[in-house]
Amino acid sequence: MKVCHLTSAHPRYDTRIFVKMCRTCVEQGWNTYLVVADNLGDEVKDGVAILDVGSSSNKRLKRFTKAVWSVYKKAVELDADIYHLHDPELLSIALLLKSKGKKVIFDAHEDLPKQILSKPYLKPYQAKAISFFAKNFESFVCKMLDGVVAATPYIKAKFELYKCNTEAVNNFPIIEEFPEITTRNTNSSFTACYIGYISKVRGVIEMLDALDLTEGLALSIAGKFNDKGLEKLARNHPAWPKINDCGWLSREGVSELMADSSVGLVTLHPTINYQDALPVKMFEYMAAGIPLIATDVPYWRDIVESTECGLVVDPFDKHAYSESLNYLKNNPDIAAKMGKNGRKAIESQFNWSLEKEKLISFYNHL
Repeated sequence: MKVCHLTSAHPRYDTRIFVKMCRTCVEQGWNTYLVVADNLGDEVKDGVAILDVGSSSNKRLKRFTKAVWSVYKKAVELDADIYHLHDPELLSIALLLKSKGKKVIFDAHEDLPKQILSKPYLKPYQAKAISFFAKNFESFVCKMLDGVVAATPYIKAKFELYKCNTEAVNNFPIIEEFPEITTRNTNSSFTACYIGYISKVRGVIEMLDALDLTEGLALSIAGKFNDKGLEKLARNHPAWPKINDCGWLSREGVSELMADSSVGLVTLHPTINYQDALPVKMFEYMAAGIPLIATDVPYWRDIVESTECGLVVDPFDKHAYSESLNYLKNNPDIAAKMGKNGRKAIESQFNWSLEKEKLISFYNHL
């Protein structure tokens, strides 16, 4: 079988697309291609033939037009059996691929209509209008595709209402990337970590506010700022001297940082598109065997409390945030137990080994 993954926006080594899905296809012995638009050239990596159609451009209009069309032309050249689309803008070419008798899958990484509603650069009336259009366009196209792979159960349920052939393939960790730490040095300094894109909505300022109130705590941040103004504001924050700025890390670097940390932070703003999301880093902290502090939204609270792997907090309440950090710092045995509970939950239910079987079955069914 010849499988072709398409993206006009994601990086070529995206964890969900390349590390998990493309590698899974290679493991099955399928001819696996990944078409990207990053201007980094063609290569073969881990058995995946990566084909580059040139820069996708930082300008949205060009990304939605020129890059999408370039991806489509390369996809047609490959003449694959299954096309797996990873960006909403690629829905504009999905029916063209279908018209050529191909099996076409859309991968819904996020709830697009909800995501649009939280875009800071859109006025409320603009966001509502675009969200309404996106919902109807998404529904219209996906009904005619061969399937939709959803990144969360919530997104799956949405597409089932559209009467789409849908499977939830959750973005859970690859256990082997996070070796289990059987013993931790409880006498070492207490350190927190945050890993991921650094943005206002992901709570960087609230993290710094809480850090400023917490004695004896250092915070390692691994990621890139998405806004120069925000970066300047963060670096001028009184708590910034406590920050270990790690920059962007490889997958191995992420695992090592988590192994050296005492607690992981995933305190995103509770915006509408995060209410039903499953943050990848939350599960990676669990896989690393460290407790976590997560935003108190019902979906996340249910997971954290049912597995007893950490604490939930209102990220805008800096005093409660600081109290949660102090609680874990002052109770190392409880923190260690939470970390072990999280690791057990990953091993039993929240791991890629289980999810990839659903992906394989979905492909085989098509």
